Amino acid sequence: MSTDVGGVAADQLQSLIMRIERLEEDKANLLADIREVFAEAKSQGFDVKIMRQVLRLRKMEEHDMKEQEEILDLYKRALGMQ
Repeated sequence: MSTDVGGVAADQLQSLIMRIERLEEDKANLLADIREVFAEAKSQGFDVKIMRQVLRLRKMEEHDMKEQEEILDLYKRALGMQ
């Protein structure tokens, strides 16, 4: 049976908080692993900034990517960069 404290189910709240804390710890470990992979890529001569851009582009829908490229081209032309 759950303990009610001021209308809050304390056991349930504690369980949720503990789950979030475990997930946050997992997330921190994953971020550390990703940093290690980027460091390895950099040590092998890859441009990490470009790799991050490629990853961002791979997550995008094709129509969104094309729209972004068209706007970038338009802005570059307006600034005399092409």
